[in-house]
Amino acid sequence: MSYLKFEKATMANLEESLPREVLRTNRSGAYACSTIVDCNTRKHHGLLVVPVPDMDDDNHVLLSSLDVTVIQHGAEFNLGLHRYQGNHYSPNGHKYIREFDSDQVPTTVYRVGGVILKKEMVFQRYDDQLLIRYTLIDAHSPTTLRFRPFLAFRSVRQCTHENATASREYYPVDNGIKTCMYAGYPDLYMQFNKKNEFVFQPDWYRNIEYPKDQERGELSTEDLYVPGYFEMNIKKGESIVFSAALSAVKTSGLKRLFEKEAAERTPRDNFFHCLVNASHQFHNRAGNGKAYLLAGYPWFKCRARDTFISLPGLTLSLDERSYFETVMDTAAEELHLFMTGKPYEGRIYEMDKPDVPLWAIWAIQQYAKDAGVIACHKKYHKLVTEIVDFIREGRHPYMTLRDNGLLYIDSKDQALTWMNATVDGKPINPRTGYVVEINALWYNALRFCAYMAGETGCPDHAEKMEAQAEQCREAFVATFLNDYGYLYDYVTEKMTDWSVRPNMIFAVALDYSPLSQDQKKSVLDICTRELLTPKGLRTLSPKSGGYNPMYVGPQRQRDYAYHQGTAWPWLAGFYMEACLKLYKRTRLSFIERQMVGYEDEMFSLCVGTIPELFDGNPPFTGRGGISFAMNVAEILRMLKLLESYTYQQ
Repeated sequence: MSYLKFEKATMANLEESLPREVLRTNRSGAYACSTIVDCNTRKHHGLLVVPVPDMDDDNHVLLSSLDVTVIQHGAEFNLGLHRYQGNHYSPNGHKYIREFDSDQVPTTVYRVGGVILKKEMVFQRYDDQLLIRYTLIDAHSPTTLRFRPFLAFRSVRQCTHENATASREYYPVDNGIKTCMYAGYPDLYMQFNKKNEFVFQPDWYRNIEYPKDQERGELSTEDLYVPGYFEMNIKKGESIVFSAALSAVKTSGLKRLFEKEAAERTPRDNFFHCLVNASHQFHNRAGNGKAYLLAGYPWFKCRARDTFISLPGLTLSLDERSYFETVMDTAAEELHLFMTGKPYEGRIYEMDKPDVPLWAIWAIQQYAKDAGVIACHKKYHKLVTEIVDFIREGRHPYMTLRDNGLLYIDSKDQALTWMNATVDGKPINPRTGYVVEINALWYNALRFCAYMAGETGCPDHAEKMEAQAEQCREAFVATFLNDYGYLYDYVTEKMTDWSVRPNMIFAVALDYSPLSQDQKKSVLDICTRELLTPKGLRTLSPKSGGYNPMYVGPQRQRDYAYHQGTAWPWLAGFYMEACLKLYKRTRLSFIERQMVGYEDEMFSLCVGTIPELFDGNPPFTGRGGISFAMNVAEILRMLKLLESYTYQQ
């Protein structure tokens, strides 16, 4: 029985099938993404979407889609599906879909009369090459397949339109053609594993519409260029493999390549394996031995905060310590450049945010639990010391260490924390002054440094760190704890933010907390009553002013809701960690019930992964980016932690 399987009734109902998307990546920045019925609903969708470094830092859609037509006795049955202006769908190929499953690779089975055709798709790892295998399972008459490629050659942020600049030139290659619509783009090679006829029949398909972009008030209509079509016969039991790539391939090896790639995929046959598969999609290897983590799909890049928060869950939770080390070493080089004031041209964005170096120490702290403190000290002591000295010496451009031992940031005019939504260049949540999670992370970092020094024979340094941590602890409690039992979100000399927000949960969940047991329980109780949902912690309590939980409408409207009540699963990871630390095994069943809400998402917005955020009110619909690294990472980390508590004697 397949886990990620959708029957004919779901596939034929566009209200059910169009909201569900499927994502495949090559772990080097390229991806293929569409809906489960192969109807693109956003301009980020496409079969071959690749970075083009020589042009810009964006991804670019080269091959948007590939329509397949089944021909028998002169009758044509087009299996494609596009939405055109006026909410018009054509050619309605979804009505031929019998089932779709994505356990091993995305697989669609079509039935047209007596013809049963199976389509399977893989992305070759580390190469910009998409492979699609078509197998004729059954047919009672001679059958021909016609393949019509829809080309875009544009940035994922733009739409293209019919124009005279687009090149119509193409060149024959082995069992296919190569073409390039505009100067500066790489050639697109479209090839099959068997001989075929390419019929040059250039045309533009006009006014294709993307409803997901339309909802945001963005560009949502474009024209796509079709250079012609490929045609070939297929016999019952025969498989035909199509390749879309940036270089010519040896077509005689396409069948073997497809089988090899499919066999190496993690089967998505349960909740955990889906998360493992999703975690690998965030991998982003560079050619020089460096490795990164993408913050998510389809529009995110490598971001510093996301990297350090995601890293333990995406690697250590899966016993992939070597990839942790590769990513951390890569990020450490770029963090060092920033801290030493050297020209920074790294691939990791937002390295200058104040909490980034503190999250780096937190990630290393998780490594110490996995590899041991001695191994951690040997590998990362120099980096941890550099970070602490960098902060203590006041060299961070946006953060200073005050005499009371707390960190202070000036964030009135720019968004410096993770709650970074802006409108007209101004932060919606101007979290400035003493910010609660930054100082919780600072206290945790000082205590971790003291622990590591003590365990590695440096008692004087440990004593020094403990003394500074104690000063921070006293000031933290005096500054953030209020008479109502929760923590202020941020405090300045002139004002205190009374909003009930989830950022206080870090002061409970981190290994070293500045709070007493009773204080931690009080904070956790308020988070439970006012912030907890089945999909994560709300970013703002419904009782606080400005609560706006629905992430819908034009982009400006969404920006105002982004951190004003929406729910984020990664925050719930720390919430669940806090529960287990405070209440141990007595909360196991409660945490297990929380996990059910995330498993439900395996069948929703993007099958097999977790989206960026959810509405803060029922039915808690998934929104934003369709696959988000921090959310997947924290759920994986919690599953590992849950397992450790479950098997405790």
